[in-house]
Amino acid sequence: MRLISEVLKKMGISSKSLTLEEKEDFGLGLAMKEADRTKRVSANLIIQKLKS
Repeated sequence: MRLISEVLKKMGISSKSLTLEEKEDFGLGLAMKEADRTKRVSANLIIQKLKS
């Protein structure tokens, strides 16, 4: 990782290591983007899933 950062720096490209939380947020965003939005789910079903 350090080597890649150094190469990017030499190329004039800024970089940053992501925290675990940032990685999780990115993954959640991708999952939401790919979700099937054509079907509807009842609020009761959502509440049941959240409780289990």
